[in-house]
This record gives sequence, C-alpha cells and structure tokens, in this order.
Amino acid sequence: MKTSKFKSLALAVMAAGSFASPAAQAADELVVYCNVQEEWCRPMVAAFEKATGIKVSMTRKSSGETYAQIKAESANPRGDIWWGGTGDPHLQAAEEGLTETYRSPKLADLQPWAVRQAEASKYRTVGIYAGALGFSFNTPELAKRKLPEPKCWADLIKPEFKGEVQVANPNSSGTSYTMLATLVQIMGEDKAFDYLKALHRNINQYTKSGAAPARAAATGESIVGITFLHDAVTNAVAGAPVKVVAPCEGTGYEIGSMSIIKGAKNLENAKKWYDWALTPEAQAIAVVAHSYQVPSNKNAQTPPQAPKLSDIKLIDYNFAKYGASAERTRLLTKWDKDVGALPK
Repeated sequence: MKTSKFKSLALAVMAAGSFASPAAQAADELVVYCNVQEEWCRPMVAAFEKATGIKVSMTRKSSGETYAQIKAESANPRGDIWWGGTGDPHLQAAEEGLTETYRSPKLADLQPWAVRQAEASKYRTVGIYAGALGFSFNTPELAKRKLPEPKCWADLIKPEFKGEVQVANPNSSGTSYTMLATLVQIMGEDKAFDYLKALHRNINQYTKSGAAPARAAATGESIVGITFLHDAVTNAVAGAPVKVVAPCEGTGYEIGSMSIIKGAKNLENAKKWYDWALTPEAQAIAVVAHSYQVPSNKNAQTPPQAPKLSDIKLIDYNFAKYGASAERTRLLTKWDKDVGALPK
C-alpha cells in the first residue's frame, strides 16, 4: 500500500473525531487497546477497517494503564486486542494468563527479536517494533542556562539540572519501567536505586505517558526529557530544537508488543488484526504517523530517521526476568517506597 493512501486514511480518521469507547460487540466488531501515540493508532484502525470491513472501537492509554485495565476486566473482558506498548507488561500479562496463545502464520516473516518475544511468552505476545531508551534536551534552553551538554546517565543527576529533567512514572509507563530495569542491569540494584533517588531531586514532573517528556523537552517546558529515542526523533524531525542522546554507559531497549486478550469476545476478528498488523503494509503506517521505531517484519520499511540500533551501546536486556510478574511488581513497589515517596 502506498504512503499517500495511508495519509488520506489518517486525515479521514482525524477528521472523524475520537473513537467510541468499547460498547456492545457484534460479529463485525473489534475492540483495540492501543498504546502508541494516537496519531499512529488512528490510521492503523482506519486501514484495518477499510481492509476488512470490521468496525473498530479504539481506546488509547499508556502500557502500564492498559495492563492494569486488562487485569481489572479479566472476569469480563471488554477488549480484544492489546496493540503496542513496551513488552514487559505484555510478558507479565502472558505469565498471569491474561492473554491468549496464538501462533500467527506471519511469524516466519519477523525479525529474530520479535520471534524470541513470542517464544518467551509461550506465544501469548509477539514483537511488533523495537526502540532504544535515552533522552533528548532542548538546545537553546541549555545554552541560555549555560549548562554542559548531557551525554550520559550520570550527567542527569548533576546539581545544575535540578528541576530540569522530566520522566514518566514507571507504574503507568512502560518507557519508565524500561528505564528502571535498564539501570538495575547496568549498575546493580543498590546503585541503581541510589541513582534514582539522586535523579528524583532533578525531576520536575513524573508524567503518566512515556512520550510526554520528549514533548516537554521539545517545547522547552523541560530541558531534558527521558524517553525512547524514537519519541525524541519525532519531535526533532518536526523541527523542535532538540538533540537526541543515547547514554554513554549503555542503555536498554523495548520490544513493542501485541497480544490477544484472554476471553476476547471478538476472538476471530482479533486474530485477523494480529495477522494483519504483522504485515509490511500495516507496519508501514508508522512512517505516515511519523513514528520512528524499527518494525518487526523483515520486509517492512524502516524510516531513514529511525535511530540505528547497531550504532547504540545496547545492553543485553533480560526481557524474561524483567517482564516476569513477580520481578516487575517487586521493582515497582520498591520504586514507590524508596523513590516515589520522597519529598521534592
């Protein structure tokens, strides 16, 4: 499918306004919980509706919020497909039996890291894109305050950045949980939490959404925003005066994932979305939405502006361990007690 077609779809859907919340479900309907930015969710829905004739109800939230919602609704599921968002909560949901086992015929077309995500979850989730963690900073604001360019995680806890750093809350944001798990793997748990306590002094706001700090850095509301690099690139490509940084010590990455919700009332339609979303045509919609992740289908177009994972010092992120229910719950509880509860 051509980019122009996706552009027209995106514009048509945007003009239509917000999608309805999940309501009565029928054979030709599907309820999608979407975790990427709405500018990507909307054209995905429009393209699927056009390709299949299936009417989609979509809600957009952060991955942590969606995981909590699916867990709360488990006795009477309202959603069918959970599309996008960091893989850790998808893996936790898989372990807890909140998602369905499904082996898509499209698995053979995917990158090895996407297939490993499926294997680790016993085929209850699959990788749909990848993106590295880092931060961006507003160059004119940095110059105005005569601050040195931050290049490493260690720079963000320096006193001169007090009140100038923004990051999401790891309870609601998969991005921020990835940062938490990344720092534990780089530094060891004790030193990582010492770092997070020091960083807390420099945080001006813990946002709900993982991408919000990149927008704050783009507008100058915050000098530094910790996010996935592709979220920062989106703002840079749009003309924001930001510089994108992969931290010198190394960094973690996400495997954005997709799952079918256990007990989905529109299961067959959910499988249709699942298979379709793994095609090059569906993954190309990211380009129209100005999203710069690396797609999981080997034949999908990778945007030229996307951060090159081969140029970044990536850690060997342990998805199985840090996506496990017990470990994720333990780390979030510890963050709440040792970091989130600290005074500002």
